Amino acid sequence: MKAVIHTRYGPPQVAKVCEINIPQLKDNEILIRVYTSTVNRTDSGFRSAEYFISRFWSGLFRPKQQTLGCEFAGVVEKIGSLVSEFKIGDRVFGFDDEKFGAHAEYLAIAQDKAISIIPENLSFDQAAALTEGGHYALCNIKASKIEIGQNALVYGATGAIGTAAVQLLNHMGVHVTAVCNTKNLELVKTIGAQKVIDYQKENFLQTDKKFHLIFDAVGKSSFSTCKPLLTTKGIYVSTELGKNAENVFLALFTPLFNSKKVIFPIPIIKKEDVEYLKSLAEVGKFRAIIDRIYHLDQIVEAYTYVETGQKTGNVLLKISN
Repeated sequence: MKAVIHTRYGPPQVAKVCEINIPQLKDNEILIRVYTSTVNRTDSGFRSAEYFISRFWSGLFRPKQQTLGCEFAGVVEKIGSLVSEFKIGDRVFGFDDEKFGAHAEYLAIAQDKAISIIPENLSFDQAAALTEGGHYALCNIKASKIEIGQNALVYGATGAIGTAAVQLLNHMGVHVTAVCNTKNLELVKTIGAQKVIDYQKENFLQTDKKFHLIFDAVGKSSFSTCKPLLTTKGIYVSTELGKNAENVFLALFTPLFNSKKVIFPIPIIKKEDVEYLKSLAEVGKFRAIIDRIYHLDQIVEAYTYVETGQKTGNVLLKISN
């Protein structure tokens, strides 16, 4: 089968399309023919190992999982002898940031992992991009314990995580203020932001509103700069470690003072998270925003574009027609 392989850490050019063996199936696994995957920050981060700490999971000197791709949608082609949740022919989607493997024509995954049936009203493309941004956003929102009627600010509201956060917060009854660029103002309004701040024309720090939650979905702000915008017991969360990994340390110490604090939850996805995102997508309450579509042999171009930091929503990778 065709797959994207990286045998060393580095820039997009280390990713190569090669022929490798189809995965051997264990008794509790299903074999999926992958139709659509995505190229996202998770894939880029593990491929580049820019944050050295990631190597403690992916391999200290070289990648243990040579085929990346954590999001996928496809069709079950084979099942192990102990599989009861899925059958051959099922359209499925899901997320795996432990074994990865979705940048390939076939993927093997255990039936109890973060995987589910694709709703009839969603295509492979729509389903493939539901989980990466969706589960990161959901993890941080849950950890913030934000409640109906409270105010949240989403900084970087147009990426995969940002667009998911706006939609999920809106669904939960939270008043959402979104910060984005000029070209995406209308998009962000359509997905649930009650107020939109164009960072190309105004400084979001000058708003007079106070927020229970400030969610930096791109990691370009800091707790110290955003702190004046938080309510007395407001929460700041970022998708990045921050300067000198400050967000990790702040998450350890700021909760001790019973006031404004930083949280840094570990993003772990479960099957019930996929089912929740699926239930919202099925009734039109949550959708993956699609920016561009690349094909497998365009993997370097896909990575290069994702790493510009300018994508709107998700970038798809077509594996099979």
